[in-house]
Amino acid sequence: MKFSQMFIPTTKETPNDATLPSHQFLIRGGFVCQTGAGIYDYMPLGKIVLDKIRKVVKEEMDKSGANEVQFGFVTPLSLWEESGRATTMGTELLRFKDRKNADFVLSPTNEEAVVNMVKNRITSYKDLPVNLYQINTKFRDEARPRFGLMRGREFLMKDAYSFHSSAEDLKREFDLMEQTYKNVYTRLGLDFRVVDADSGAIGGSGSKEFMVLADSGEDTIVVCPDCEYGANIEAATRAKRVVPNWQETTNTPISQEKVLTEGMKTIEEVSNFLSTSQAQSIKAVMKKAVYEENTEIVVFFVRGNDELEETKACNAVNALELVDANEDEIKEAGLVAGYCGPFGLPENINFVVDEEIKDEVGLVCGANEEDYHFTGTDLSTLKDVKYFDLIAVQEGDTCSCCGGKLQYTKGIEAGHIFQLGSKYSEAMDATFLDENGKAKPFEMGCYGIGVSRLVAAVIEQNHDEKGAIWTKETAPFLVDIIVSNAKKDDELEAGLKIYEDLKALNIETIIDDRKKERFGFKMSDFELIGFPYAIVVGKKLKDGFVEIIDRMTLEKEEVEINRVSQIIFEKIKN
Repeated sequence: MKFSQMFIPTTKETPNDATLPSHQFLIRGGFVCQTGAGIYDYMPLGKIVLDKIRKVVKEEMDKSGANEVQFGFVTPLSLWEESGRATTMGTELLRFKDRKNADFVLSPTNEEAVVNMVKNRITSYKDLPVNLYQINTKFRDEARPRFGLMRGREFLMKDAYSFHSSAEDLKREFDLMEQTYKNVYTRLGLDFRVVDADSGAIGGSGSKEFMVLADSGEDTIVVCPDCEYGANIEAATRAKRVVPNWQETTNTPISQEKVLTEGMKTIEEVSNFLSTSQAQSIKAVMKKAVYEENTEIVVFFVRGNDELEETKACNAVNALELVDANEDEIKEAGLVAGYCGPFGLPENINFVVDEEIKDEVGLVCGANEEDYHFTGTDLSTLKDVKYFDLIAVQEGDTCSCCGGKLQYTKGIEAGHIFQLGSKYSEAMDATFLDENGKAKPFEMGCYGIGVSRLVAAVIEQNHDEKGAIWTKETAPFLVDIIVSNAKKDDELEAGLKIYEDLKALNIETIIDDRKKERFGFKMSDFELIGFPYAIVVGKKLKDGFVEIIDRMTLEKEEVEINRVSQIIFEKIKN
């Protein structure tokens, strides 16, 4: 392709709202243009990159034995009502009515549509398993679309759904999809990590995310440098902390006692007064849990030096979300802020205790009375307690897999796989006959890759201050032949000769043959757009030499013009 024939509107200006490198360089490099909040059109270079990523995803899915289908972008709301997600998805689900006043949604995901496709069409265990996938446009009405393609409202996604006769076969397919995804990201040249994750609104269990490692990532990932353990902070676990109780450290017999702590509402104040560590106390976190039809005040109890992980807490009480409770709501519930503990709570209060402090003795906690705390508590005496993993893992905590020290890193979620079980098949009455002729709901898996998000993720992981640096599998063109002065016939002819030679070697090449642009402008475009290699045809041509520039390192290498095509071929193949 020739630069003079392509629509590549590069610019030096950075949009005011573009904070991430990918957003800046995709706009400035002429890959995408914004048409609305979170909505982008792909220009020629952007469409090439998108198609190349799509091709890799499709090839690996086809290798896995999955069947490609295509669902409608518009889905009847009745399917979502059947599964129960019409309410749980909230306002991110864009709903509308057609001219006949029928209700529809723009699909952000297609569990309901795929169940509807399979229902009554697969009726026997003999026809299982099956994995159906599509690569199609989705829409999620984000409240705050930002970061360009990273968090847009309209996006291209690969979503797959598998159907099985048993949980064991579902696990086999889940593992196959994990390996398939690894193949995709490896081929794309990305540094990634597979991590345990929360299943969110999609539901199910056995959820794993595929994180492209990047400093700009929105997700905090907990990893162990000594083994392969990795998890999103929302799902991360650690080895249980062992903390000596107060009585053991002071040689005091264990007995619960109410002590005056006038005006002391914080863990730090109480710990300093009692000469205990914060780890020897219980922290109460009060939240308002939001459900489909009501709200309630819920109290979560964790160790004093731990922090509540809100996604875990939300899952513990099966709420749609947790919001902060104000002082009036706390008082109305019969709670005393700053002095709340698990002993003597009002009977109507729903509370959850972190599983790490189950049956602990000797901890300090609020006495549910103004200006008083309990010491010498024994949690094993509590009745009807719900224990749950509630804490946010901290850096330096011990890895439960190998004993190493856990660390934080940042990542971009580029894929997510779930073991859904029978959640959707039961809700939508989708069954098959097993070996005994008994009707059973399908066991289902769900597997998603953000194809358009990967366009941005590649740049977030591969860029410098000058622009993007595409990997070989994702680059719009592998080689940019820069004709220094295209008005000079000898330079243009030499450039075109190299161009034809590289095309004959099946190397995707663009030649910058623009006559109006100066050499410096062409070099800036090469660096901004991020082609892996440039071949500069310029002043050295009269001596039989051209220059190869590696975009990753910006190192320059003079080579004989009659050898340049073979050298480029070897660099790309290696």
